[in-house]
Amino acid sequence: MYRIIQMSDTVRIPPERMTDDLDATIAELVQRSFEGRLNKSHGITVLTTNVRPDGEGQVIHGDGAIYQKVAFDALVFKPDNQEVVDGIVAEVVEFGAFVHIGPLDALVHMSQVMNDFMTADVHNERLVGKETGRTLEVGENVRARIVTASLNELSPRESKIGLTMRQPGLGKFEWIEEDRRKKPEASSGAGGATASEQPSAKPTSKKQVKKAEKAAAGA
Repeated sequence: MYRIIQMSDTVRIPPERMTDDLDATIAELVQRSFEGRLNKSHGITVLTTNVRPDGEGQVIHGDGAIYQKVAFDALVFKPDNQEVVDGIVAEVVEFGAFVHIGPLDALVHMSQVMNDFMTADVHNERLVGKETGRTLEVGENVRARIVTASLNELSPRESKIGLTMRQPGLGKFEWIEEDRRKKPEASSGAGGATASEQPSAKPTSKKQVKKAEKAAAGA
């Protein structure tokens, strides 16, 4: 899930940058230092904005640089267990498909793609359902639920995120729409009486009651 949070830290302004514009300098240093960094508590920092100095900077003897406290807003992404996410299929492998969900990749194992036996056609970059004939290919949009999330702070790209698409309302966008169309058709044909089979309304007025009695007597 994406969130905007407030963060604070310290950046080192090297001596050669001391004459530069302070706001522009710390904004650049914060961007280089924090964007793309992953923290298990709040996730991966995607974007930093509204960077501002927090108090006076300090010069450490023997260093020559200014250590400046900064505060800033950060757009972060943290995959939460049971969260439903939209993504794009990035790669098909023998055991499933990798999906881009925001700045990270997640794996949909073969057993979690759909309620069908799946085969991997790696050469053509697609997964194929044996009974349904449905295919999942690179570049297609999917909706999935996060079932496992193990984040790697040292190497965010090595984080292990597992997805499932077997539950109702999940899967490739086209499958979701197809299943949605099938539901009204199934409900309308599920043992309901047709218009000709519907019971006639009961007579309500005296005239209708007399007509009904005559019709019954003559039957």
